Amino acid sequence: MPRVPATNEHETEDGLTPDEREQMIEEVAQKIVNRGMETPAIMFLEMHKPVAFLASQTMLVASPVLAPVFGVEGIERYSRLFSTQENVERLIERIEELALQKDVERRKRKKSEQ
Repeated sequence: MPRVPATNEHETEDGLTPDEREQMIEEVAQKIVNRGMETPAIMFLEMHKPVAFLASQTMLVASPVLAPVFGVEGIERYSRLFSTQENVERLIERIEELALQKDVERRKRKKSEQ
């Protein structure tokens, strides 16, 4: 199925504005790093990046099960986010950035305690 081109100058092919996309990526990356799940999340995302569009469509198929937890709107938004490899790559990069910041802060605290 061909992807529909953006309908206005502020939307991209995933149907999200750049601000929406960055906000969602930041939110997901923060949750992953705060839980200490950087490594498994990055491995999972890297493995599934080639099938990002298929995975996003699977989210929609599973929406009857996921809707009570995430809400219908949330499923649709995240399905759009994960529909392109570029968004998945940006999420991986942001997780890596936040993990590095967390590690630097941890080392500074550890050094100051000594």
